[in-house]
Amino acid sequence: MGSPRTGRIDAATRAPFGWAPLVVLFVVGLVDRMEANLLSGVLPLVQKEWGFSDTVAGSIPTAAALAGAIVAIPAGYLADRRSRTKIIAVVVFIWAIATLGTGLATGFAMFYLMRVLLAAAENIDNPAAGSLLADYYPPVTRAKAYGLTRVTTYLGGVGTLLGGVLGEAYGWRNAFFIMVVPGVLTALLVWLLKEPGRGELDRIVAQSATTTDTVAAEPVPAPAPDTVPTTEAPGAAKVSFGAQLRQVLSIPSLVFVCVGLGLLTLGLAGVFYWLPSLMVRNYGVGTGAAGSLSGLITIIGPVAGTLIGSWLGRKWHGTRKGGRLLAGGGGITLGSLILGVALSMGSLYPMAALILLASTSMSIAIPNMTACLADVVPAGVRGLGFAVLQLLITGCGAFGSLVVGIASDRTGSLLGGMYILIIPMVVGGLLTLGARGSFERDAGKVLDAARNS
Repeated sequence: MGSPRTGRIDAATRAPFGWAPLVVLFVVGLVDRMEANLLSGVLPLVQKEWGFSDTVAGSIPTAAALAGAIVAIPAGYLADRRSRTKIIAVVVFIWAIATLGTGLATGFAMFYLMRVLLAAAENIDNPAAGSLLADYYPPVTRAKAYGLTRVTTYLGGVGTLLGGVLGEAYGWRNAFFIMVVPGVLTALLVWLLKEPGRGELDRIVAQSATTTDTVAAEPVPAPAPDTVPTTEAPGAAKVSFGAQLRQVLSIPSLVFVCVGLGLLTLGLAGVFYWLPSLMVRNYGVGTGAAGSLSGLITIIGPVAGTLIGSWLGRKWHGTRKGGRLLAGGGGITLGSLILGVALSMGSLYPMAALILLASTSMSIAIPNMTACLADVVPAGVRGLGFAVLQLLITGCGAFGSLVVGIASDRTGSLLGGMYILIIPMVVGGLLTLGARGSFERDAGKVLDAARNS
């Protein structure tokens, strides 16, 4: 059993490039979500200083997400043609600068602008990271790799918790200043990562599958330690952007998963952005306590859900039709219904307990959905495939907080807006379940293409 570090890659190797790339990309996602969700924890303090309405407060992540959606598709196209590690490193450094600018804001307009800039930068790195993982880890460990990195998308509770605690103790500006340091250090870590060969693991797995299911493929040469593998996808220079985008959008499984996760994100973005504020207003707790409790829910739930989802995905993949989609889509649907029940609770702790259960259930999708997406999108356009996912997640998520904010101003209740968002979340879960009908066929086409390349 070999690896790039010893000059060979074996089809049975679970981590041919080692686990260090996974750790680094996990840190990238974690720092990203911590910074993005810092605002939720300090929001009551920022509103107190500048006195803007809930509608305006809700529009901050909306404008930020729309900016991110605009850059998502070009970012995916870039990820299929340039060094993905360098793209991520530069983007993470830009995060740090935008975070510093947030803390230094002398007025609300500058504060608003920095949040928009930050979100646009954050969305540039996602397609590159999604593409990289598929080239670092073969299908046998892809669910684990994507699970551990994508769980950070739902670990915004870390940022919410820090925002509430640091904001109450030291002021909301210092909460942002502190986040600059991990941003700079993370950029340096990514810069030092080696770029893997694009689509190499897919070809090895496909060639191995043509001979035997149990014997590893013949070793093939790997890049020398001091050389960087080509970052151009096969045929990338010959195929237009429009043709590649049509190729990606013609994959039924991708469309079902992306739309389903987009609707889920619409609801999650609205509910969890306003959750600390709901606790402060409706249950009379302090900013620090609200941020801590809300943060813990969105930390413990995704971690538990990812562990359960990894186990279920591994157990059901290959034994049930679209097994990973069954686990993830079922978890989303059930979790959305539990969340609706949670919001009806009149007491803080029963509500928090049910939200934790809902978060755990929905997080079962984390290690399964993105792994399925990598399986059905060819290596040459995988960055663009993840860009489509990011576009729909970001675009739908843009309006969750705004819907709740407008409803709050018009009805005087945050809960009204939150209830509105339960329906699209349930629909999102059902759509991801619908992808089961086409998954096996789409995944088989990817291996066939890799085998013949």
